[in-house]
Amino acid sequence: MSRTYTETFDETNGGWIGWASNAKGPAAVERKDSAIIVRSPWWIDYNHAPPGGGYLHVLFALQTKPHFKLDAEQRELGGVNRFMEGNFPTDFTNARVTLRLRGEVDLQGANLFFHAQARVGNVFVNQTLVAQPFKITREWSEQTVQLTPDPAQWRCLGARHDRGEFYGDGPIESVLRDLNNNIIFILYPLDVHPAAPGVSEPHLLRAGEDYPVDRSRLPSGYIMVDDIRIEFAK
Repeated sequence: MSRTYTETFDETNGGWIGWASNAKGPAAVERKDSAIIVRSPWWIDYNHAPPGGGYLHVLFALQTKPHFKLDAEQRELGGVNRFMEGNFPTDFTNARVTLRLRGEVDLQGANLFFHAQARVGNVFVNQTLVAQPFKITREWSEQTVQLTPDPAQWRCLGARHDRGEFYGDGPIESVLRDLNNNIIFILYPLDVHPAAPGVSEPHLLRAGEDYPVDRSRLPSGYIMVDDIRIEFAK
């Protein structure tokens, strides 16, 4: 019998958080009028820089299984995680994910995507549903994507040159079968360039930390979400 997870943000963030940086870790997400709101500038996630799949902005994320080192901190930032409290499944194969959203964003070539991160073997595999972007409009709209295990619809982001011990490649079937870490909504891909000449190997460094980036090439604006629904196929 299928089950449906729903978060309306009426009382708390329901466990949904943002991400400040690798160094600072998770961050609280603004909530107003029963909606969560994310605003630029956003941190540049460089963990998958070339030769990986590229740079991205983490907008908001939800932990799907307990990770005891992070649980207390994430509960403080995002409130009670109703996904884990409700004991919802982590088999996301063919699940339908619906957002009710609006916003005003200069995307600069990026799109809003569903992103899955799961531990498969000894590494965390990151897969982005690039075939099914969400459209960000000024008026509220409800949009649904389906998490089909068709590898042609996903992009595995791999790892930057020095993160191969932590991130890696893996089939989307394995990720969806046990999505045991995070579900994330991201802006991707990003056009990351140094703000000034003289950076000869930018992908070997940490964009935004080791050198300033040209923010005029990056997305800007805000996005609001007032309803998230996940309908499980199994």
